[in-house]
Amino acid sequence: MPLSKFAAGLLALGSALIPPSLYAALPTETVGQAELPFPPSPHRSYLIDFEFDNMVATRVVVVDPGRQKVLGMLSTGGAAPAVLAHDQKTVYTADIFFSRYVRGTRTDVLTAWDTRTLSPSWEVEIPAKRASTLTEKYALSMSGDDRFVYVYNFTPSQTITVVDTQARKVASEVNINGCILAYPIGDRRFASLCGSGDLQVTTLDDNGKVSDRTTTQFFDPEQEKLVERAIHLGDTFYFVTTEGVIHGVDFSGAKPKVLPTWSLTSEQEKKDGWAPGGWQLMAIAPRLNRLYVLMHPDHERHKWEDPSTIIWAFDLKTHKKVGTLEAPNLIWSLNATNDDAPLLLGTNIEGGLETFDLKTGKHLHTMEGVSKTPTLILNH
Repeated sequence: MPLSKFAAGLLALGSALIPPSLYAALPTETVGQAELPFPPSPHRSYLIDFEFDNMVATRVVVVDPGRQKVLGMLSTGGAAPAVLAHDQKTVYTADIFFSRYVRGTRTDVLTAWDTRTLSPSWEVEIPAKRASTLTEKYALSMSGDDRFVYVYNFTPSQTITVVDTQARKVASEVNINGCILAYPIGDRRFASLCGSGDLQVTTLDDNGKVSDRTTTQFFDPEQEKLVERAIHLGDTFYFVTTEGVIHGVDFSGAKPKVLPTWSLTSEQEKKDGWAPGGWQLMAIAPRLNRLYVLMHPDHERHKWEDPSTIIWAFDLKTHKKVGTLEAPNLIWSLNATNDDAPLLLGTNIEGGLETFDLKTGKHLHTMEGVSKTPTLILNH
């Protein structure tokens, strides 16, 4: 709006009183780029932030939970899943972009990010079919030798896009209709969980094409509700039902070996209402050979994805409960680091990160406000 004559006069007077030396040009600032140490600390963590309020542009927040420090961020496309390469050099994300941000022509790309600079190194356009779901493990996964990345598609037809990271191109698209996700097995196989209760194992050749496929009966979907968000130790994957029964399967042999089931709860604990719940509700600390599970004390049907403050620890050899951890805030997803001084990490529903020392079982601290809607934690 126009200035009054009085205000204009004051402005002119003030300008006249500024010494000429202050008009000198300020030095030009340059924007640099810091590099993170390599190899990464085993405690470096990647929080996949789905951000419900803005799902067209999500992120991966990189933190050091021990120092309670944010190290950087990857700006990803809509609801992008992520996976870490085994050589620790690269983070892969499967991004969706639209030409008009929220509308227009859709483009899906697999992006390779440098773990030192957190900058994109290269990308490959992939079929515009990537599943638009809440981010979870094995919606994006990779072969044991880092050669192939597996992208889960849902249109609603279900396929896996196989991307060759050496040639930097799409190698094939594998039909897995009736099944979901790609649980990686060794260098050239992946499994998918089927609605029939089967596990379908797909074997690839060195060109990323299907060379073999088998199915193995795994569970009875008419009797149990199995959570697809498994956790693995080597080639053994552990799934849990909504009532707390662990189903294990060993993929190390030529054919999957279905392991005996076991329960997280005693008969009395079942009567008391204990059952698992959360999003990524299980984690494994490999050096301790322990399984950690989010548990609800008053479990209700259809609430098995709700967060919890209570975590039970189990010995994977004896299947016995060996401890209980409790967080000050509700946790939705878990992950454990892979080193000799392991941390258990949990994303709380306020966007913070809870950290436990697994040697002592003590809650160390909460990093507040590091993300908006963190769905997963990844560690090298």
